[in-house]
Amino acid sequence: MNSNNAISFQSGYSEVNGIRVYYEIYGEGKPLILIHGGGSTIQTSFGRIIPLLASNRQLICVELQAHGRTDDRNTAISFEQDADDVFTLLKNLNINKADIFGFSNGGNTALQLAIRHPEVCNKIIAGSVLLKRNGTFPQFWEFMKNGTFDQMPQEYKDAFLQVNPDENKLRNMYQKCADRMNNFKDFSDEEIKSIKPSVLLINGDNDVATPERIVAMSRLIPDCNLTIIPGGHGEYIGEITTLKPDYKDSYFIVPIIERFLDK
Repeated sequence: MNSNNAISFQSGYSEVNGIRVYYEIYGEGKPLILIHGGGSTIQTSFGRIIPLLASNRQLICVELQAHGRTDDRNTAISFEQDADDVFTLLKNLNINKADIFGFSNGGNTALQLAIRHPEVCNKIIAGSVLLKRNGTFPQFWEFMKNGTFDQMPQEYKDAFLQVNPDENKLRNMYQKCADRMNNFKDFSDEEIKSIKPSVLLINGDNDVATPERIVAMSRLIPDCNLTIIPGGHGEYIGEITTLKPDYKDSYFIVPIIERFLDK
């Protein structure tokens, strides 16, 4: 057992589709899977809200291919493969059905899980997702195209090296994340309309995807709730690059998440 923010948790590795995937389990109750954003670790995306969510549920937090403590494979990373990896991890942990909360690229993975493996999904929360190239400003794609390792947030570099002190693996993860975004392909309308589980979309009003486009996406998902929160990319969960020194737990949207999951 280890401790994170004074909460005990179990951690382990599972053999998943040819790689060893790292995971952590907190709390007890109905399972909720947490899927981090691109370039991130469990803690950079969710470290501030894990203690809040774990008081009512069992959290299964995963690190995806090439990220943090999880192995890489000799392929590009994709939302589809990440979804298949989470599906296999759930099978290995004998979890037949769970709620899923993915942030940013992890939200795209959560929606791919709903498309590819609906039988294991109860409810889906997708925070700050970008489902189509025209969902954001053209400058975003320009920034991604010209991005360099030096521009990667220092908080992400520090967090990776803290759990996996190998600079080559950090650079590899950065490059694979950059390539995935530069080769980004839209989720088709047909895919989005095929999503069967109930979905909560969360977006900041100053997020990567524009509020207008998130509203449009919410209308394609058959059973969709939508929440638009003041602030930037992940501010509503205390994502590490958005964190203010004097933050309070009450700034985060855990009550909205719990209300959606409980209804």
